[in-house]
Amino acid sequence: MRLLIVTVALTAFFQALAGEPFVTVKNGRFMLGQQTYRYIGVNYWYGGLEARSTKGKQRIKEEVAFLAARGVRNVRVLAGAEGAGPINGVPRVEPALQTAPGVFNVQLLEGLDFLLAELAKKKMKAIIYFSNNWEWSGGFLQYLNWNGKIADSVLKRKLSWDEMRDLASGFYNCEECISQYNTQLKLIVERTNSFTRKKYRDDPAIMAWEIANEPRPMRPVAIEAYKKFIHETAELIRSLDPNHLVTTGAEGDIGTESMDVFRSTHEDKNIDYLTIHIWPKNWGWFSDTAIGRSFDQVLEKTGAYIKRHTEVAVALKKPLVIEEFGLPRDQHSFQLQSSTIYRDRYYAFVFDYLLKPEKNAGIISGANFWAFAGKGRPSHRQLLWVKGEDVLGDPPVEEQGLNSVFDADKSTWNVITSCIKQLNRLK
Repeated sequence: MRLLIVTVALTAFFQALAGEPFVTVKNGRFMLGQQTYRYIGVNYWYGGLEARSTKGKQRIKEEVAFLAARGVRNVRVLAGAEGAGPINGVPRVEPALQTAPGVFNVQLLEGLDFLLAELAKKKMKAIIYFSNNWEWSGGFLQYLNWNGKIADSVLKRKLSWDEMRDLASGFYNCEECISQYNTQLKLIVERTNSFTRKKYRDDPAIMAWEIANEPRPMRPVAIEAYKKFIHETAELIRSLDPNHLVTTGAEGDIGTESMDVFRSTHEDKNIDYLTIHIWPKNWGWFSDTAIGRSFDQVLEKTGAYIKRHTEVAVALKKPLVIEEFGLPRDQHSFQLQSSTIYRDRYYAFVFDYLLKPEKNAGIISGANFWAFAGKGRPSHRQLLWVKGEDVLGDPPVEEQGLNSVFDADKSTWNVITSCIKQLNRLK
């Protein structure tokens, strides 16, 4: 018994000396040191952006403390936006990290530094994505505009879905675009935190690097170029940083044209785990305000979507993270006073895949709901975000309050914290 006590004490001592470990993958599971790492987390895209001001830093400190107090240990954040001004007919995230090709407002990254420092204090982890398939942070459309593939007048006006697909698919064959994307990627990965003095590559507060938010081929003709981009970018990240995990940020087969494409991009040796996103509203699983009327169908389709991607993850022997999923408030209301009965039930349904690992061979390892809005509040003066208003979990292109979970959403937090407690007991 005495030998056992001494051994445990020495193990704890050396772990303390070594500091917080990195998240790794072993036998299809996330590992944190010698323990399996499975989590319920949040999408917190604005975390690094908001922390650029004194007021913003205070908000981030309070929101990180709020999450930690409820057992949340994982957040997914945007590294930085590209470009400025209207895009696709709406405002975009601002200010930009890359203001022009190869021109960076490096001071903005102090916000990301601050967020990572706060997360480290709470032993929390961040998944950081470098860019965006969608317009709300500039992303691939902005790179195409900078390189003459999209005119300024076209970039600013509202695009049809077919136009959006035609234009965005060109990113993967634009060498100059990818070069500028890589420059931003290297700037971030090779950065040293101004608060902790740790190099990002050496910081265990980062769990993973993510190639982009929802990268899609957009058109079948771009599939091979898309696959090449994913493979080469993953290889680049690994060459710069061998310590952290790498993933795609993909939605699943709905976003990659086919399951074959989804599988082939995730079987790459430099891709450590699979991601899927699930959007019942955007994918037409219910219409208008008929959440309750179509709720059984929503659950059925969600279960089927998770199942078929779980089968791929099991075959590849890599973890699967359900890293985006959301549902509007009841009756599609944007008012904080409105109920969230169906959202709460939906969250519980998704979290159940973590709580019952026998349903998926234990391969589902994380779930990040979309999206945490914390202390922010919508003005309701208009549907979309305008400069000067609180930043919420809903990007500027979406109705403010649509999918946001606020700190005041008690019933939703009861579901989240209850599931986290159950998950911790499983560990």
